[in-house]
Amino acid sequence: MLLSPAACSDASETTPTTTTERLPTAAAPATVFALPGSLAADFNALRPRLDGHAGMAIMAVGGQRPALMGDWRTGPAWSTMKVPLTLAVLRTNGNTSTYQMSATITESDNSAADGLWQSLGTPDAAARAVQAVLREGGDTTTAVPATRNRAEYSAFGQADWSLEDQVRWASRLPCLPDADKVTNLMGKVVWGQQWGLGHLDNTRFKGGWGPDPAGSYLVRQFGLLSTPEGDVAIALAAQATSGTFEDGTRILNDMAGLLTKHLGDLPAGHCTAAP
Repeated sequence: MLLSPAACSDASETTPTTTTERLPTAAAPATVFALPGSLAADFNALRPRLDGHAGMAIMAVGGQRPALMGDWRTGPAWSTMKVPLTLAVLRTNGNTSTYQMSATITESDNSAADGLWQSLGTPDAAARAVQAVLREGGDTTTAVPATRNRAEYSAFGQADWSLEDQVRWASRLPCLPDADKVTNLMGKVVWGQQWGLGHLDNTRFKGGWGPDPAGSYLVRQFGLLSTPEGDVAIALAAQATSGTFEDGTRILNDMAGLLTKHLGDLPAGHCTAAP
């Protein structure tokens, strides 16, 4: 339906400057499932002002069922897939964090991410390794491609990753072996990429963005919010009517602003056992 993670040409994922005018029609009407408290009502009030397709998913760490809202459901992972990629590589190198891993997460450096992908072996082996990490975290459906379906973008970034599968995986991420090194890096994202969840205190997150074939940008992000009651997994995605990256990040900022008003309502939890 939409877009995917990092390209290979730049040292890091570049902020776009081009714009487009049209946006594809949403696949489903706006819906809200099992949202906590008044958050559902406030999201429904905000939704008409977002000016684009938007989606949010929330799930307690260690929880069983995500809360979903909005009309955006699935699309390319873009650079959000760099998180399971980095964890897959960490498992192969003796649990040693490297500069490549740090640059991949904190700067969304595409060359570094390509190096991590190549370190996993053949494209088929790399795809299997990343997909295995997804399965370990409870995502039973997302398929990681071995080859690029758009030559200018990474194979893993073009994986179709739904908000529901992403937030479910994020809710298990802190419970996975060796994941602390990756989530620590998610708490050190560079200033220029601290939109959306980056506006909230006590968050660890990773964003991704890129254009569909018509040039309209998808902007997405997922992460973990720490609260006194435990941790909350959150996934956000937006494709603005204008098609611009800037308007997409604005929608994520608006959704994050809504969350700040409902921090006490969010379902939080802890790791109780390996998934």
